[in-house]
Amino acid sequence: MENTRIDFAGGARLAIDKPLTWTSFDAVNKIRFLLKRHLGIKKIKVGHAGTLDPLATGLIIVCTGRATKTLQTLTDHDKEYVATLKLGATTPSFDGETEVDATYPTAHIDLPLVEKTLRENFTGRIDQVPPTFSAIRVDGHRAYEYARKGRHDEIELASRPVEISLMEIADFAPETMTLTLRIGCSKGTYIRSLARDIGAALGSGAYLTALRRTRVGDVSVEQAMTMEQVEDLIRNQKPIEPAADGQAEPV
Repeated sequence: MENTRIDFAGGARLAIDKPLTWTSFDAVNKIRFLLKRHLGIKKIKVGHAGTLDPLATGLIIVCTGRATKTLQTLTDHDKEYVATLKLGATTPSFDGETEVDATYPTAHIDLPLVEKTLRENFTGRIDQVPPTFSAIRVDGHRAYEYARKGRHDEIELASRPVEISLMEIADFAPETMTLTLRIGCSKGTYIRSLARDIGAALGSGAYLTALRRTRVGDVSVEQAMTMEQVEDLIRNQKPIEPAADGQAEPV
């Protein structure tokens, strides 16, 4: 990695394993800062393909320079996740960002019921209402801006079709009522909303306790670098000029 020469200004793509609590924009801003500081690039475009929530980890793809023109194509790719749900309770954000606001019975939930519910309700094309704690714009503002002020009644988000190509049980622990799923889905799918809807379909409640993105298109998280590795990669570069043809060496 130390000897790899990369034309970041000309265009490069980085597969990154986003740390817990970082936003996707934190990763973008960190990379932009490192490029400016260590390579002497005064102005450079840096963007990411597909937002991950701060409480999620896993694969994000960051593009620099002219490669940012491919971001929309990358965002459109299908994605895969490993998601862990806590059954029997809900939160306003559908994950651990907010406190539990209601509890529900779980004695009736067993593995056959979970399998049947997922098979009949959460495979193929489904309609999904995004969470109010999301970046969707409502009257010029992000939905989460209303939600975090407790103004849920002012938010009405329309359902949208999404495609679930993979819904597989990785683990089910009845003693703790936790369910871990491997999920393959189309762009625009909110895994937090899936957690909410799965809980409701089971005649109970559910919220997301852990989420890891494992694939975007044909790129897997096993190919990704940590932020520490990205920093080492950039620090080991010599200041370079953008390539005349706008091409960069593969990352």
